[in-house]
Amino acid sequence: MSRSTRNTGRRRRLEGVDARLEALLSHERSFWSRGLSRIAGLDEAGLGPLAGPVVAAALILPAGIGIRGADDSKKLSERQRERLEVEIRERAVAIGIGIAGVDEIARHNIYRAGLLAMRRALDRLEPEPQLVLVDARTLPDLPWPQEAHIQGDATLHCVACASILAKVYRDRLMREYDALFPAYGFARHKGYGTLLHRRAIEAYGPSPIHRRSFHGVASPNA
Repeated sequence: MSRSTRNTGRRRRLEGVDARLEALLSHERSFWSRGLSRIAGLDEAGLGPLAGPVVAAALILPAGIGIRGADDSKKLSERQRERLEVEIRERAVAIGIGIAGVDEIARHNIYRAGLLAMRRALDRLEPEPQLVLVDARTLPDLPWPQEAHIQGDATLHCVACASILAKVYRDRLMREYDALFPAYGFARHKGYGTLLHRRAIEAYGPSPIHRRSFHGVASPNA
């Protein structure tokens, strides 16, 4: 392949990345133009796994700033997420992380535990947001205006960035749990119900961080 061909391919890839970034930023730009600069993106990671906490992230980026390559965390590789997480943290005005543990998941149910983690993340933002953009759900009793967007992590830049922060933070926690409970393979599957994970639960029983009310934990073959 010639150098000119490689350069053309690289230029087209970058143009595609930039077009994607502009699409993600379009909704936020409408608020920036009205003087709203402190827009918080909010998302969570870990509703579906059989083990580990729910982690939520909230962040405020400076008005006019976009993170090239940011997208729904599920669309990115682990290496891409970790690279982007560094840049997001460097450029953010404020970041809040909220966690709801397995005891709270059991007490409140997974949906309410997710809301609890999200509210904790927002409460850690300093300065406070003027508007909250959140993926898919509405939080009760917020003191700030909010908008819920279906697939917000794939359509809104600040929510995509929040999804990256939440996913990277939770994955790191699960690697720490893997060192405490090495029989379950948490570093590999991050608590999701893979065949490897289900077989480990069947062989060793649930660990202290398993969600015992979930199908596949109380009944590994379910």
